[in-house]
Amino acid sequence: MLKVEEYKHQASTCVRCSYCKMVDLNWVKSSRFSRQCPIDVRYRYNLYSGHGLLHAALAELDGKLDFTPKLMDALWHCTLCGGCDIRCKRNLDVEVLQVIETLRCRCVEQGNTLPEHKMLAANVKKSHNIYGAAHGTRFKWMPKDVKPAAKADILYFVGDPSCYRHPEIAQATVTLLSKAGIKFMVLKDEWSSGHELFATAQLELAKEMAEHNIQAIKNSGVKTVITSDAEAYKTLKVDYPKILEKSTEDMPYTVLHITEYIDQLMQDGKIKFNRKVAMKVTYHDPCNLGRLADPWYHWEPKYESPNIAVGKKWRRGYDGIYEPPRNILKGIRGIELIEMDRHHDNAWCCGYGGGVGVAFPDDAMWTAGERTEEAQLTGAEAIVSCCPNCKDILGQAAEADSTGMKVYDITEVMLRAIR
Repeated sequence: MLKVEEYKHQASTCVRCSYCKMVDLNWVKSSRFSRQCPIDVRYRYNLYSGHGLLHAALAELDGKLDFTPKLMDALWHCTLCGGCDIRCKRNLDVEVLQVIETLRCRCVEQGNTLPEHKMLAANVKKSHNIYGAAHGTRFKWMPKDVKPAAKADILYFVGDPSCYRHPEIAQATVTLLSKAGIKFMVLKDEWSSGHELFATAQLELAKEMAEHNIQAIKNSGVKTVITSDAEAYKTLKVDYPKILEKSTEDMPYTVLHITEYIDQLMQDGKIKFNRKVAMKVTYHDPCNLGRLADPWYHWEPKYESPNIAVGKKWRRGYDGIYEPPRNILKGIRGIELIEMDRHHDNAWCCGYGGGVGVAFPDDAMWTAGERTEEAQLTGAEAIVSCCPNCKDILGQAAEADSTGMKVYDITEVMLRAIR
């Protein structure tokens, strides 16, 4: 959460150029897929956009606007995909996403939490996961022929969606590690990463999740944490240091997405995909693995002039995980990879993030439907991604379209390609 003066400074720096709504103009391939912001495209009303919410943030801070139903509708429909943020940083370096996150915090502080988001918190308090499932069943998915080590140099952080909703992703991940001869361990008392709590501005409980998991990782003795959950990846790498007022480099661990780790094993010749997978695919960049995954840099605001930030390292969306998944897909015999119009840091959101999938499932489905249509126009037969919730909502949208488009997590594709 931004401190008040910095919050006001960032919100007032917006010049209302509307570039935050667009794909980088250097990469626009078609008018149909030239837009970046889901709520802007869906609602066509300025409040439902990055700069609309910045304008509202300034008005609310100055006492000219209350958290009316319309303001909250726009605020909570935002998927926090970050497209507006990195677009703006091509021009003005305004912290658009941090302003929106802080506006959400101010909204919650005034008692305006959506019932669906309160339920997430209630489930976490009860069972340490967002679904309210029994905590004792968290590792029920573990294959009988895979045995995590009691001690290892690698720790696999699973995340709530892979534990309870998409166990096939967790099973594929540990099977891959096992087949590659990688010794790994899991946290016996892994709690929810807290991703949804951060996104819905329920920060006190989110901080509790962070402190528990960080201490558990410390107690394990490992320095490298691997996850196949893009949301958990971003939370461990960005949100934990952010809420603790630290930088990513100050954390007692290094977090890697499974694609980063497997890509390096491929380069080192320690894993080979020797089974042909004949399939034409397109790759969907998860927001939390791509443009939102730059390392976090703690910075105490200091300016030489209103527009010169002293010592600040900017997060421009360039340092996310873009190439490792593509390297893996290109390294599997039989896979033909075709890019959608919007890819890498220009990728369109799947629609699930920011608490939208929980509170507004119809909107999440609409956004996902836009993405599956874009995927279909490539001629691909399947979408591959690296996030359980991306797989979930894109899979629902593809099924609703009745086009036969399949949706896979990349761990499932890798497992098919290895003996």
